[in-house]
Amino acid sequence: MTAISLKSALVREGLTLPYAEAGDPEGTPVVFVHGLADSWWSFEPLLRRLPASLHGYAPTQRGHGDADRPAGGYTPDDFAADLVAFLDAVGIQRTILVGSSSGGVSARIVAGSHPDRISGLVLVGVPATLADKPAVTAVRESVEGLSDPVPREFVEEFLAGMVDRPIARGFVETLVEEGLKLPAYVWQETVRGLLEAELRATLAGILVPTLVIWGAQDGFLPRDDQQTILDAVHGARLLTYEGVGHVVHWEQPERVLADIAAFAARGAENT
Repeated sequence: MTAISLKSALVREGLTLPYAEAGDPEGTPVVFVHGLADSWWSFEPLLRRLPASLHGYAPTQRGHGDADRPAGGYTPDDFAADLVAFLDAVGIQRTILVGSSSGGVSARIVAGSHPDRISGLVLVGVPATLADKPAVTAVRESVEGLSDPVPREFVEEFLAGMVDRPIARGFVETLVEEGLKLPAYVWQETVRGLLEAELRATLAGILVPTLVIWGAQDGFLPRDDQQTILDAVHGARLLTYEGVGHVVHWEQPERVLADIAAFAARGAENT
C-alpha cells in the first residue's frame, strides 16, 4: 500500500485547504477533486493503491471536511478558482484532474480556462446538467430544510444513494463523519450554486484529452446526460461500468485507478 501524507495549503488569505498526498514525486501529477459533502477521504481507496507512475493529491474543498468555512463562495466558479489557487500553492505546474460527481464541474471549468495547467481530464460520475434531474431536485428540497446540527440520518441517506452495491462499513462511517462536518449553509449554498449555474456552458472550450467514467446504475445521471458531455468535448471517450452506481471509485477503486493510470500513460506517449 502507498503511504498517504496529510498536509495543508494556504491557497489565499483566510482559506486553508487540507490535502492528502501520495505516490512517487517523480510520477505524473494527478489532482483528485471530490464532490458535495465529501473530503479528501473520498479518494483514500485510490491514494493508498497508487502505482509508481502517479503522484496523487486530494484537496478538501472549502466548507468541507476540515477545510476553512467562509461565509460565502460556494458556486462552481468559486471552487474552480480555489483549485487553481491550490495548484499554485503546492507548486503543480501541470496535472491530470480527476473530478468526481459535482467536483467534476469545477475540474472541467479549470480544464477549459487553464488548458496550459491541465494535461488531461477524467470525469467520474459527473453531470452534464442538473436542473433537469428529478433525483437532484429531491436532494435540493431536502437540503433547503436543513438546520444545524445536520442530522446523521440525513447524511447516511444521502450517501446511501451514491452507490449500487455495499462498500466497506468502516469507510462508510468515515464518509458519514466527514459529511457531518458541513454546516447546513454549506450544503445549501453548494447545491444552490450547482443548480443555478449554467452547467452546460462549462463544457465549452475543453480541449484537453478527456476520459468519462460512468456507472450504469447511477441513480442521478442517465446515459444521455453523459452523451451530452461526449458531444460537447471533442475526442472525449466513455468507459461504462456495468452494475455500478454514482460514485464509481467507491465501488471499484482498483479498476478506476487502472483506467486513470492507462489514460495518463497514453498522454505521456503523446507528448
